[in-house]
Formats: sequence, C-alpha cells, structure tokens
Amino acid sequence: MILKEALAQLKALGNESVRKRNAKTGAGQDQYGVQLGDIRKLAAKIKADHALGLELWGTENIDARLLAILLIAPKKLSATELERMVRSATFPWLADWLNAYVVKKHPDKEALRQKWMKAKDPMLARAGWNLTAERVVRSPDGLDLAALLDRLESEMGKAPAATQWTMNSCLAQIGIHRPALRKRALAIGESLGIYRDYPVSKGCTSPFAPIWIQEMVRRQG
Repeated sequence: MILKEALAQLKALGNESVRKRNAKTGAGQDQYGVQLGDIRKLAAKIKADHALGLELWGTENIDARLLAILLIAPKKLSATELERMVRSATFPWLADWLNAYVVKKHPDKEALRQKWMKAKDPMLARAGWNLTAERVVRSPDGLDLAALLDRLESEMGKAPAATQWTMNSCLAQIGIHRPALRKRALAIGESLGIYRDYPVSKGCTSPFAPIWIQEMVRRQG
C-alpha cells in the first residue's frame, strides 16, 4: 500500500464523535477521528511496512501517526530518529502508543531512559518515567528506588501535566511491587493529591496513587 491509499482509507474510517473526543484531549484539527480498533485492523491488513510507517508519521496527522506506530520496525530507527518522534508526540494517546509499541522495543531504550530522565522536554521526560516504571516492575536491579521516590516527592507536583502522568505511574508501581517502600509511596501520593478527583468510569480504578496501589495490592491477595 502507498501513502495516498493509506490516508484515503483512514479518511474513510473517520468519525465525527471521535474527532470531537480527541480534540478535547489535545489532538488538534489534523485528524480524521478513526477508532483505535479500526486503526489496528488496517495495520493488520497492511502488515509491517517500515517505509510506509515513516511516511505516515511525516504527515503529522494523528490517525496516520497512530497507524505508523503499528507499521514501524523499532530496530530500524536510530536513537536520534526515535527521540525526534517522542518529542513531537504531544497527544497523550499517541505518546502512549509510541511508548508501548516502539520505544519499549528499541534496542537503545535503557540508554535513552537514563538520558530522558534528565530531560526538560515534557514528552521526553514522560517517556523516561514510563520506561522507569516498566523497570520497577520487570527489572528493578540497579535502580535506586528510594532516590526515585525522593524525585517524585519533590518534582511531580511541579511537573508538566504530560510528564506527571507517567511519574504517577512510576510512583504507583513502586508502591504496588515494592512492599518495603509501599508506605512511603502511599504517603507521597496522599500528600501531593495528584489525580485525587480524577473522573473514572464505573468499574475502573482511579489513577490517584493511593487508591491505585491499594487496589492492585488487594487483587494480588
């Protein structure tokens, strides 16, 4: 499939209600409003196509970029290319997909994590904290978790909203998976109060760290 055909198919799948929803969360006007499930189906139809993925990303259209993420081969991206993508993915859902499907699969992700944890750019910092949260869960050896809690306590309240989201995730993961630090993680979350009043759908868990931590621990039994 060529770029023109892919864009035409995305446009045909566009939905006004999705466009309005996306706009409320910062997607801007350069979008078709395609349901994420439909983007997944189109990606499965096209199959992996790194070159097309890069072309789609270059359009800056939100839906094209979401599709691009599912077509791109992470190992074919240089660290510089990936960093450029992360910086430009300012729509939260786009940033989360990029982190999940590309950043976490990149061979240089640990070096980038360490670099991005010092970044002033909010999207790079968002990705850095996201990768750190993953390490807390899967490979905490070598992480200074107490120092991470120090940073979260002093920095999260003043961080940009985009960065706060994954900082909060890191705080929650420390509390969930590291019992010795759970009390302090709960105290930090309670003191900062970030997402205390965040609206959630029935049956969903609040992102407010104390509620999140306690619910996940309860489920673990």
